[in-house]
Amino acid sequence: MKLHELSPSEGSKKKAFRVGRGHASGNGKTSGKGHKGQNARSGGGVRPGFEGGQMPIYRRLPKRGFTNIFAKKYVAINVEELNKLEPGIEVTAEILKEAGIISKIGDGVVILGRGEVANKYTVKAKRFSKSAAEKIEAAGGKAEVI
Repeated sequence: MKLHELSPSEGSKKKAFRVGRGHASGNGKTSGKGHKGQNARSGGGVRPGFEGGQMPIYRRLPKRGFTNIFAKKYVAINVEELNKLEPGIEVTAEILKEAGIISKIGDGVVILGRGEVANKYTVKAKRFSKSAAEKIEAAGGKAEVI
């Protein structure tokens, strides 16, 4: 297949609907907006969520909770994920990202204790669970908090 042979799939391209182009078009004169009224006007219509003066649902429902905008977003991985890496290397967030174990670093990596560690690693992370640090050290590695 060559570039000049490419074309959109059948039925995916529709012609733009041109309003206000005479009676015969079926959408002439008022251009499909009916006669007068708020929605017929330029810039007319109501804001999103407006319910005709009725108390809108976003005000009728109770508000609960709180979102801390300063919260840290840590990425958690288990110690069993370390086995995917070469033995004896220094494991950092960047290396985990390159290996495809995590997709983004965020505010740091937290190592949790599910699974076993087969090899010796020097792991540098923001936090370790107690069991994770024990398992890394039992395998002959080091758990360093950065």
